[in-house]
Amino acid sequence: ATSSLAAERPPSVEEEEDPPADFICPITTEVMSDPVMAADGHAYERSAIERWLATKSTSPMTGEALVQSFLAPNHTLRRM
Repeated sequence: ATSSLAAERPPSVEEEEDPPADFICPITTEVMSDPVMAADGHAYERSAIERWLATKSTSPMTGEALVQSFLAPNHTLRRM
């Protein structure tokens, strides 16, 4: 049996899988380093949602009004 070279070498950076969608901020579309949970139940990068809430009172995901602007740290995502 013969094996291909691709099967024998470790994956390169370009071949690695994308991070799970839960790790990506829907505002910045980048991996979150300081994830927080907003009142809409979605996680965002803290700086991005703070900028959003400085001028809007709606959810970036649903467009519906946010009942509060409190942001809770998402320790689970931060640890991963």
